[in-house]
Amino acid sequence: MTTDATVHVVDDDEAIRDSLAILLGAAGFTVATYPSAEAFLLTAPQGSGCCVIDVRMPGMGGLELQEELVRRGRRIPVIVVTGHAEVPLAVKAMKAGAVDFVEKPFDEQTIVASIRRAFDRGLEVAREEAEGSQINRRLSQLTPREREVLEALVAGKPNKVIAYDLSISPRTVEIHRARVMEKMAARTLSDLVRMALSVAARPKGP
Repeated sequence: MTTDATVHVVDDDEAIRDSLAILLGAAGFTVATYPSAEAFLLTAPQGSGCCVIDVRMPGMGGLELQEELVRRGRRIPVIVVTGHAEVPLAVKAMKAGAVDFVEKPFDEQTIVASIRRAFDRGLEVAREEAEGSQINRRLSQLTPREREVLEALVAGKPNKVIAYDLSISPRTVEIHRARVMEKMAARTLSDLVRMALSVAARPKGP
């Protein structure tokens, strides 16, 4: 139901939903609004838009919604909207991965700028996920022995140590290493290590 340019506004205050829809629509965004976190989750939106979430709502609050999105593996950028007394909650949301927080009553330029940053982050996440998928495809092409050599290289072991650990000759290690570099499309050893570490560090969905 959503496009990559959709801002999802989740707030139980109808006046705020309407004002944000008008403001963001005038700024060129597609806007979808939801009166509750539960209503938002029911739509199961996909795509790399962003969410503007009120931190305090009846039922599931903004922090709980943020946690649920993470649990579902949805890496959609989140901006939380808070009252002045709720800044500690906003800081907690930031620590949990929110892109930004905006205090009520919010300045129009501030929230538009915040949403643009969120979209930039969304594009970055999409690039990371595309790169991760490509790296995983390349990893799947490696033989079990080549995976062992790759793991040893990432661990920083020299060829002679790898040869000893795997009970093969240093020359055989060199051959495996060259094949790993070719299959992974790595120009240098640092490229190879970076790719392997990026996949290992990337958050996984359910």
